[in-house]
Amino acid sequence: MIGRATLGALAATGMLVAQASAEVLADIRQRGELHCGVNAGLAGFAAPDANGNWTGFDVAFCRAVAAAVLRDPSKVKFVPTDLETRFKLLMDGEVDLLVRNSTWTFSRDAALKLEFAGVNYYDGQGFMVRKELGVTSVKELGEAPICVQRGSTSAQNLADYFGANGMTLNTVEVESDAEGERRYTAGDCDAYTTDASGLAATRAAFADPENHIVLPEIISKEPLGPVVRQQDGQWGDVVRWTLFALIAAEEYGVTSKNIEELVKSSATPEIQRLLGVRDDLGAMIGLDAEWAKRAIQASGNYGEIFAANIGEQTPIGLARGLNAQWTQGGLMYAPPFR
Repeated sequence: MIGRATLGALAATGMLVAQASAEVLADIRQRGELHCGVNAGLAGFAAPDANGNWTGFDVAFCRAVAAAVLRDPSKVKFVPTDLETRFKLLMDGEVDLLVRNSTWTFSRDAALKLEFAGVNYYDGQGFMVRKELGVTSVKELGEAPICVQRGSTSAQNLADYFGANGMTLNTVEVESDAEGERRYTAGDCDAYTTDASGLAATRAAFADPENHIVLPEIISKEPLGPVVRQQDGQWGDVVRWTLFALIAAEEYGVTSKNIEELVKSSATPEIQRLLGVRDDLGAMIGLDAEWAKRAIQASGNYGEIFAANIGEQTPIGLARGLNAQWTQGGLMYAPPFR
């Protein structure tokens, strides 16, 4: 049995958490701008152009959240982050949301008190080598110098994999994607290892991508997703369900082009609830009825965002793979909107 004093303490804690959570949403509305932490520059995911305009897969999600909360996808301040600063900026409140190729792990969830709001890209760690080396497998890289980012999950995975396979590891530690690319192209290492999606983005930016290959092995699971602080319950729900709205929209065939017509004509209850035609779900998370509609309109549904930024018809050239809808053999699956 829980005593009255304990119940009182739990209630007080719950009130404080709820208050802190509500304050995040209130602060964003008051300043009229979402502060979103992103990669400092990774082609296809988050990168500014010569005029400072940010584009990419992660950028599009930030804009969808801004559209849901502030009714305007342009109301975002993009804050470049690196491996050393990304979680600190979030915990210190310098950013409201982190959308930066960050892997959901036990220690980050539990020890850092972070809340991963879902998975927006199912990834895995790969290796890129120069074609001229004639290497066809990671198993041939024993004693070869390998560039890897210091303090990343990639570094730990690399050590685990080489140890498990009785291979001699020779790492060249780098501080960032940019340094990794530079040292790899300069010949300081024979291979560069990071998330396979990051390797595809890096390779696409080379002047001679045809001279570099990504080896077939994937040595880890890297579920990447948006991150908020653990105490930000309501704000976490806003971010989580915005992601689910984009995923569900693709499943139901709701696109940025047909959404207005579906608002008027769809008789499907799930679509009606998603688009705010019936059962005002937004009120439960502090938003209005049309929050999800605006999020989808910002850059399209999940499939549209994927295709436009990193899909097979872009220089990044990524196939959907695990990031296909569950109905198409992938893992993308949104809980019901009801």
